Amino acid sequence: MRLLLVEDDPLIGDAVKTALTQDGYAVDWVTDGEDAIAALALNEHELLILDLGLPLQSGIDVLKSMRRRGNEIPVIILTARDTVQDRIKGLDSGADDYMIKPFDLNELSARIRALGRRKGGQASPLIIHGPVTLDPASHRVTCYGKNIDISHREFSLLSVLMNNKDKVVSKEQLEESLYSWNEEIESNTIEVYIHHLRKKLGPDFIRTVRGVGYILTKE
Repeated sequence: MRLLLVEDDPLIGDAVKTALTQDGYAVDWVTDGEDAIAALALNEHELLILDLGLPLQSGIDVLKSMRRRGNEIPVIILTARDTVQDRIKGLDSGADDYMIKPFDLNELSARIRALGRRKGGQASPLIIHGPVTLDPASHRVTCYGKNIDISHREFSLLSVLMNNKDKVVSKEQLEESLYSWNEEIESNTIEVYIHHLRKKLGPDFIRTVRGVGYILTKE
């Protein structure tokens, strides 16, 4: 999953980006409201983490702007503003969740996972397809009940495919989900990860649709 983090405090921003990157997310980080609006116009992100007290444009202005444009990605407000009226205003402006600083990074990850499940219409915390079970909370993958040794990137790619199990996912879509702006991508990187996953989960688990992308084989 690719996230946009909008936070002007360098210490908080760096801590959040580092933690979420270690959790397997691709994180793009901007520090003011105008850059946030510009980034959201690209429609590259699947979730927004938004501070309210931003330079140039406030977080509420960013939120209202994106909702007016029809951008429906989930939004978690992350702010020091802790009054009931602040929370009501944020949620009524289009936010899906609201966290008060200081906050726990593990709780933030759990809320991201919860919003991802809600967006996909999934109640269970586990994602299951055929013999493979993926647990986003523990970053564990099992196949026929056996634990599979899997890297962060492989886990992220598999998560995208399993969350879109009935759709063909293009190479470009996978790259957008796995990599943030400042990361270089070699031309055959996705193919290498697909090759590794096939070795671990079975050669027929992921099917190539030539010229289009990849899809999980039907259960």
